[in-house]
Amino acid sequence: MSLEKYVDYLVSFLKDYARPFNGYILGVSGGLDSAVVAKIAKKAVGHKLFCLVIDIESDPKDISDARVYLEEEKIPFACVDLSKTYQELVKTYEAQTKQNLTELSKSNVKVRLRMVTLYALGQSMNKLVLGTDNLSENYTGYFTKWGDGAFDIHTLIHLTKREVKEVARILGVPHHFIIKRPSAGLFKDQDDEKELGVTYEHLDNFLLGQDIPLASKERIAYLHRVSKHKRVPIPQPKPYIRKSDEK
Repeated sequence: MSLEKYVDYLVSFLKDYARPFNGYILGVSGGLDSAVVAKIAKKAVGHKLFCLVIDIESDPKDISDARVYLEEEKIPFACVDLSKTYQELVKTYEAQTKQNLTELSKSNVKVRLRMVTLYALGQSMNKLVLGTDNLSENYTGYFTKWGDGAFDIHTLIHLTKREVKEVARILGVPHHFIIKRPSAGLFKDQDDEKELGVTYEHLDNFLLGQDIPLASKERIAYLHRVSKHKRVPIPQPKPYIRKSDEK
C-alpha cells in the first residue's frame, strides 16, 4: 500500500471510530507528529476536532508554531498555560513528602499534566484523545507512561519517523515542521536523538530491516528491552479461585 492510500485509510478509520463521540481532542506541540495528526483528524471529522496548545515552561517558538499552524488550518483550539500550576505542584510534592523530585520525574510531571488536561476537556466535550507517538518512539519507549503514552487512538503507531515526514509532505504540512529538530520541548535545548543515544535515521533503518552500525543496534535493543513495561498490558496475578468457583 502506498503512503497516500494509507493516509486515506487513516482518515476513514478516524472518521468511523469517532461516530459515537463528538470527534477528537488533540494536543499540538509545535512539532511534526502532532501537526500531521491534526491534518489527518481534520480531514476525518472537520470542525469536530478541537486542539489544545499546552504551555508548561515551553519554548515560546514551539507555542508560536503551534498557534500559527492551527490558525492557518482554521482548526478550533485553545491555549492553556500550566507553568505556574506545574511549579506549585512540584513545590507541594516536595514540601509535603520531604522528597526532592529528580529532573526526569519533574519532566514527566509536565507530560502527565498535559494528559490530565486533554482528558478533562475531552471527557467534558465527549471527544476522544488522539495520540501522536510514532513507531520509532513506541519501539524504543521514547514516551512518558501515562503521559503522551496515554490516549484513545494510537494514530501513527505503524509509521516510522521518516514515514511521518513523508506523510507531512503528502498532506502539505509546512516545510519547517518537517526539518525542525525533534524535541519533546520539556527543557531548554532538549534533543530527541541526544536523549535516545541513536539517530532517527539508524532507528528507522533498523525497523525497516536495513543494516546499521553495531553500536546503534545494541542501543536500540537496550531501549526496547528496558521500555517493555510501557508497551505490555498491566501485569496481573493469577485469578483468585473462590470456593464457590470450585467444582
